Amino acid sequence: MRVWMMAAAALALVPMSGAMAQDADAGQRVFNQCRACHTINQGGRNGVGPNLYGVWGRAAGAVEGFRYSAPMRAKAGEGLAWNADNMRAYLTDPKAVVPGGSMSFAGIRNEQQLNDLLAYLERASTAQ
Repeated sequence: MRVWMMAAAALALVPMSGAMAQDADAGQRVFNQCRACHTINQGGRNGVGPNLYGVWGRAAGAVEGFRYSAPMRAKAGEGLAWNADNMRAYLTDPKAVVPGGSMSFAGIRNEQQLNDLLAYLERASTAQ
């Protein structure tokens, strides 16, 4: 009986919204998948994909010197910007957000990894 009460008390402390905690340090490990194509350090080079420093809040297709696909340029022209909602959608299924885009990444299906990656991208892309 006592164990049951302790478990019930612990569950009462869990937020009911379903939102998972974000861990930027864990997100840095998730970002290792992205390093094959992207850098995220200030002044870093573009690779197969653009440098992601400053991506948080930036308009899509805005990195100088990077050659974006025509579909990404079209989305940029429509006003696509990298806020939390758009980043979440894009990192879950890039082809759904930018059909015909050149990003070959299939997307992140694990919700915790996605939350962690978003926390890392926000922290790393806005670091001073």
